[in-house]
Amino acid sequence: MRSERNLKCILLDDEIPSLRFLKMLCEQIPGLEVVKTFNDPAILLREYGTLSFDFCILDIEMPGFNGFDVARELKDFPIVFSTAYKQYASDAYDINAVDYMRKPISLQRLQQAIMKVAQIIDNQPEIVSFGQFNTNKGKTILYFDQINYVQIAEVDSRDKKVYLADGSIILLKNISFDKLLEILPVQDFIRINKKELIAAKIVKFFSADEITSNLLDPQAMPILFNLGESYKRMFFEKFS
Repeated sequence: MRSERNLKCILLDDEIPSLRFLKMLCEQIPGLEVVKTFNDPAILLREYGTLSFDFCILDIEMPGFNGFDVARELKDFPIVFSTAYKQYASDAYDINAVDYMRKPISLQRLQQAIMKVAQIIDNQPEIVSFGQFNTNKGKTILYFDQINYVQIAEVDSRDKKVYLADGSIILLKNISFDKLLEILPVQDFIRINKKELIAAKIVKFFSADEITSNLLDPQAMPILFNLGESYKRMFFEKFS
C-alpha cells in the first residue's frame, strides 16, 4: 500500500450482505478508507460528484443500471469489478478496469486489487490546480477552480479580464487566449468566441448561438454569452 496518504474508495453492490462483507474486508486493509457504500447504482450516480474518493469497487449485475453503465459514467476513476459471474471478464477489461474479482472475495485477493489501484494512482501525473500570472498589480497566484470566465480587456486587447467566483476581477497582462488555454485544464475551460473563454462549470443551458450561465448579473438575471460560429463545433463536442 501507499505510504503518502490513504486511498479512498466507494463501494457498490445491490446485495446488502455482499456489500457489508466487502466493506468489512476493506476495513482490514491499512491505508484504505471506505468513503461511502451504495446498494443502488442510481443513488451512486446522483451523489458521487459530492464525494472525495480515488477509486470504485463495483458489482456488475444489478437492476436498472449495471456495473458497466456506472463505470462509463465514472471513467475518470480507476474501477475494480466484484462479481459472481466469470463471463463479464472480457467486457470489464474492454473498458480498462483495473481488476476483476470473482465472488466470494478473499482478503488476499482484495489486497492484490488495491495494490494495482495504488500503482496506477501513484503513476498518474500530478494535477496542477493553479498558475502564476502577471497582472496590473504585480504577480499573482490564480487558482483555476476560482475562474468563471475570461474576457479581452477593453483598453488593450493583449490583456485579459478574469472574472472570479468571489465576484472580483483580475487583469492579466499581455497574455493571449491560446497561451491561457495551454495553461488552464483542458477539460474545464473552452473558448466560445473571439473575445471570451468560459469555465465549463458555469454552463446551465445553451442553444445554437447563446449560452445561459448559472451566474447572475446585478439585476439577478442570468448572464448570457454569445457562441461564435467558429467555436460551435468544439463547444458542442465538449458538451455532447
